[in-house]
Amino acid sequence: MDVVLENIPFLLKGAYYTLLITIVSMFFGTIIGVITAIARLKGNRLIRSIARGYVSIIRGTPTLVQIIIVYYGLSDYNIKLEPLTAAYIALSISIGAYISEALRGALQSIPKGQTEAAYVSGMTPFQTMRRIILPQAIRIAIPPMGNTFIGMLKETSLVSVITVTELLRSGQLLIAQYYIYMPFYLSIAAMYWIMSTVFSFLLEKIEKRLSIYV
Repeated sequence: MDVVLENIPFLLKGAYYTLLITIVSMFFGTIIGVITAIARLKGNRLIRSIARGYVSIIRGTPTLVQIIIVYYGLSDYNIKLEPLTAAYIALSISIGAYISEALRGALQSIPKGQTEAAYVSGMTPFQTMRRIILPQAIRIAIPPMGNTFIGMLKETSLVSVITVTELLRSGQLLIAQYYIYMPFYLSIAAMYWIMSTVFSFLLEKIEKRLSIYV
């Protein structure tokens, strides 16, 4: 255990990159998810078909394959991305599809009477969506989105295949150096558990805060 304690700073640096990738991917993935959900509900036939196809492809293929396509596949077309940039792009696109489905279901659960009442009061469709519909839909979608975010935190381990030194990759480098497995893997598992617990706590706080819209 002394070896593990000596290398905790190195593991914490890996945990920092894990959190960074998760937060950035969550941010852009949420934007993608909101746009896709609205496109599937409010867009014309072509836009709905594109949005539906995007969700189908992303949900129907492994995240690992998506990461490899973005990092290695695009290089065939002279699009060479830094490993961290490729991780951001691949995971944002991946999580966006799952968030869009959670939001779409939440949007459909909002009574149509609220939209009609907003129009009668003089709100534009954009104002109605931003002030009335989206706040309630996000509140409803927080639990399934929370599960998606926690899953994304753990899926950041997949970017180790493109040499991003996140938590798992950091542990693997230490294992290759010291040839000690169990203590390092247990430490990695404990760090993932702590981060997931903190995320769950924060999401519960956000859900309670947004409950004022219900």
